[in-house]
Amino acid sequence: MILSQLALVSIGLLLAAWTFVAGWTLLAARRREQRARGQLRQARRLARMVEESPTVPLLVRADGRIEGPARLAAWLGLDTMPQFLSELSAGTTGGLDAAELAALAAAVQRTQKTAAPFQLHVTPRGSRRRIALRGHLADPAVSPGGAALVWAFDASDSAGEVERLRGEASRAEQDFAGLVGLIEAAPVAMWVRGEDGALRLVNAAYVAAVGAASASEVIAGGIELVEPGESGSPAEVARAAAAAGAPRERLVTATIGGHRRALRVIDLPLGAEGVAGYAIDVEEVEATGRSLRAFREAQRVLLDLLSSGVAQFDARAQLVFANQNFQRLFALEPPAVAPGLPFERVLDAARETGRLPEVRDFPSWRRERRQWFTAGAEVEEAWPLSDGTHLRVVAQAMPDGGLLLIVEDRTEQLRLTAMRDTLLRTRTATFDSLFEALAVFAPDGRLQLWNRRFAAAWGIDAALLDAHPHIEALTERIARRLGRPSQAQAVGEVVRAATLQRQQTAGRVALADGRTLEFAGVPLPDGNGLLTVLDITDSQKAEEALRERNAALVEADAIKTRFLANMSYEFRTPLTSIGGFAELLQAGLGGELSEAGREYAAAILASVARLTDQIENVLDLSQSEAGMLPLAHETIELMPFITRLVQERARRLAEGKLTLDLHGDRGAGRIEGDPRRLARALGHLVDNAIAATPPGGRILVELSRRRVKGADRARIVISDNGAGMDAATLARALGGLRLGADGSALERRQGLGLPLARQLIEAHGGQFELTSEPGAGTTAIVDLP
Repeated sequence: MILSQLALVSIGLLLAAWTFVAGWTLLAARRREQRARGQLRQARRLARMVEESPTVPLLVRADGRIEGPARLAAWLGLDTMPQFLSELSAGTTGGLDAAELAALAAAVQRTQKTAAPFQLHVTPRGSRRRIALRGHLADPAVSPGGAALVWAFDASDSAGEVERLRGEASRAEQDFAGLVGLIEAAPVAMWVRGEDGALRLVNAAYVAAVGAASASEVIAGGIELVEPGESGSPAEVARAAAAAGAPRERLVTATIGGHRRALRVIDLPLGAEGVAGYAIDVEEVEATGRSLRAFREAQRVLLDLLSSGVAQFDARAQLVFANQNFQRLFALEPPAVAPGLPFERVLDAARETGRLPEVRDFPSWRRERRQWFTAGAEVEEAWPLSDGTHLRVVAQAMPDGGLLLIVEDRTEQLRLTAMRDTLLRTRTATFDSLFEALAVFAPDGRLQLWNRRFAAAWGIDAALLDAHPHIEALTERIARRLGRPSQAQAVGEVVRAATLQRQQTAGRVALADGRTLEFAGVPLPDGNGLLTVLDITDSQKAEEALRERNAALVEADAIKTRFLANMSYEFRTPLTSIGGFAELLQAGLGGELSEAGREYAAAILASVARLTDQIENVLDLSQSEAGMLPLAHETIELMPFITRLVQERARRLAEGKLTLDLHGDRGAGRIEGDPRRLARALGHLVDNAIAATPPGGRILVELSRRRVKGADRARIVISDNGAGMDAATLARALGGLRLGADGSALERRQGLGLPLARQLIEAHGGQFELTSEPGAGTTAIVDLP
């Protein structure tokens, strides 16, 4: 019984112990399960952090096998991560190229053997991604047996930024080197001081200026370029500039190369870096300034001695200087010409004294004169004053924006000029009204005065006389008009006898046109010589007519010669006078003309031109018939010559509503002849065609080249489709002018154009043919050699 109770107690204790142990075991297992779950969650969290990390691990075992996430395979351009390191270069796309893979394998093997870490940068094939690799020996807990753990980082952005920073750093270094070189090569002394004011850096110009051997010697010895002055030593001035935080500029003197030089010194604070400075040699500028000031003072003294009034204004339009004559001409008191007075105030003061022209709107007039300061050229004005004074004002804008004003009193000069002009006009009118041809020569032999009859008597152009030629040049031109050119020297001898020898002599010459001129030289009281010329042709020919009355042919030639002389003398001179006075009236010298007056003057000039042209036609025709037509010999390009003739008549063609066709080319060649007279001949033919063609008609001008009997000839054909002419009318058209039976009267049978054209063409060695039929138009054919 006792045993059974003990057994029961023992069994109960055993059950209780087993139950306790089971409970404790159950609790311990639950704690381990919870700890394992926590570690699992932590492991998952760590794995997730690794996956989200910018770095990716790659485990390389000793046998070459590798383990890595899919993200690294994507970085390398691979679909899956291979099993071995050597397979990273397999395939044609993605992975690493052989060189980078070999470098990575060598670095991994070195780390596995020596535990030395490494860093590499690789770029997958066909990708711009830059991957940074950092490897070290893996912990045995990660992989026993000497594996290497490689961390991969996508450094594409970082690598680009690093390259950019490296480029900027390189450029900055280059810029800095260039700046240092520029400072070193600068021709002005430059330096840099520390915060304590001591020299820290100087350039070569500084070293040369202080006469040191090197920059280190200057810095070590603290050699200053500028001596201490009122502002203190250079170091103290630099510290003061640094304390003020603003540049300081001063003008000092220093000894450079044994000479005292003026220097402009500037100190520039650089913050914590110290103070930079440089010195500019302004000795030449200062010397120039001193010279300029001395020159201005001398100029003002000189301007006070001038008879003209002179005033200077600066760029702000303020008075700088006015000489005494300027004050006198404008009746200004000293306060009115004080320096600094505005330009407008000076004009106001002159107006108050009545020394300005009377104008309706003075403010506007004054504003216009204010624009003188910006005028691009010299401005000149005449100011007539109310008291009869005439001022000449010249305003010249200066390059610095100022103004130079010059005023001259021309009252007396204008009065004398008017008197002189009156005397000259009186003398000219007197000369021109004389029957004789007169000319006055100076002692040096130059022509001074002449009347119109002088030019007409010798047949000399007025343009030549206007140039006041020497008697030698004049006798050369006269010789061309004489029958015996050697007689021209007699004219020169007469002039020299009157001007130099003070003797009166005379002579007689015969002109090539048959006229005889008698001339004489008379000494004048003022040292000049007077040459008088008288045409005695009429008296001589009268004598010849009395002696040679039976020589009819000679008499006829004499009459023609006299006719030519009379035409030239009687028609040209009045026409020249009429035209000259009409031009004077049109120019307003006789007073301002009304609109009708200007039209009348223009009509007079047009009529004079037409009448002159007609007279020229008559003279050319008469001279040609007399065999005395002078011809120039020039080379004429026919096609441009004919083209110009046609273009000159474009207005008449347009007014007549006519069409003119010009055919030909430059192959027509050239001829030798007188272009003026040949143009007159061909122009008459074209004018006749224009006049004969009705509105809407057509005119043909054809130029060609022909070879006749072994010689080249140019043919000009001018035809129209006008009414045409019958044989009788054509004969009258070619008849022209004839002298009457008495030898003096002139009979006009038809127009002058066709006879004159024929004479001028034949004078050039050409042939002229005119054909016409009623209703079929007219054709003019000209053959020229």
